Amino acid sequence: MGRTQYDNEFKVMIVELLNSGIKTEQVGNDYGLNVSMISRWKREYKSKLGDFSKKRVLSAEEQEFKALKKELKDVKEERDILKKAVSIFSKSDK
Repeated sequence: MGRTQYDNEFKVMIVELLNSGIKTEQVGNDYGLNVSMISRWKREYKSKLGDFSKKRVLSAEEQEFKALKKELKDVKEERDILKKAVSIFSKSDK
């Protein structure tokens, strides 16, 4: 069986049913959906503020934060490499 792609409106409708008090198992049975998939949709709905699209537009602050995190990761990698190099060269001097 292939994977079914559900559009954003359908996912929002399912999450809104859950928010109205209908149990996840009941919604799953009514619409033939897996309970874990419904739970994932609910988490995504909360984290993305109701938008299920794959790509969301990042604010300027979010873009800057993401760039700074990447730069920090790169700098830490460079530092670790230099530490290892210093350790290797200091051993060979003895």
